[in-house]
Amino acid sequence: MTDYDVLRVFCAPGGGYGNELGVVREGARIPEAADRAALAAKLGFSETVFVDDPERGVIDIWTPSVRLPFAGHPCVGAGWLLDVPELVTPAGAVGVRLDGEFSWIEARAEWVPPRSLRQYATAREVEDLAVPPPGEWIYAWAWEDEAAGRVRARAFPGRADGVAEDEATGAAALLLTESLGRALNITQGTGSQILTAPQPYGWVEIGGRVRLER
Repeated sequence: MTDYDVLRVFCAPGGGYGNELGVVREGARIPEAADRAALAAKLGFSETVFVDDPERGVIDIWTPSVRLPFAGHPCVGAGWLLDVPELVTPAGAVGVRLDGEFSWIEARAEWVPPRSLRQYATAREVEDLAVPPPGEWIYAWAWEDEAAGRVRARAFPGRADGVAEDEATGAAALLLTESLGRALNITQGTGSQILTAPQPYGWVEIGGRVRLER
């Protein structure tokens, strides 16, 4: 069996919750795309990262069914684990910085695969949503406190690959931040926390707590 680490990314202040991430540190030992796809499907995490060059931060990101050019929580987790100044993804170079309890990345909205941002009137409406049928990638959100930038969100990938709801999604948070043009403090899923901040020239920072599960 291939060795891999399991992280939880975008944990709550007490260290709970967060989205699980599989990281294969010796990704170069699994060079074929078909083999990576099979392992990602077998592990069943919302995303699995294959590290092709740990010193340069070259990574390859897979869901259980598709390869992604960029994804938020895999980059936040891999940046924390590898402790490098940037990650090299198919979409582009992702800036990384570690700031106390938070791991941050800097990326661009155009790198994010298409997904629908769907606003609701109240946080309770978001919390009461049933998982929609597969088809559309939906990020459901509502203001908890608009003045303070606090958001309640849930994410439904709609891929029919065993991940009906994503606990914490940095890429969708990046899109929402770019759309609203302001810093956000997002509670997603059952209790994960994502922090975001717009940066000059179209960049957005996404940050959160990372824990090593095993």
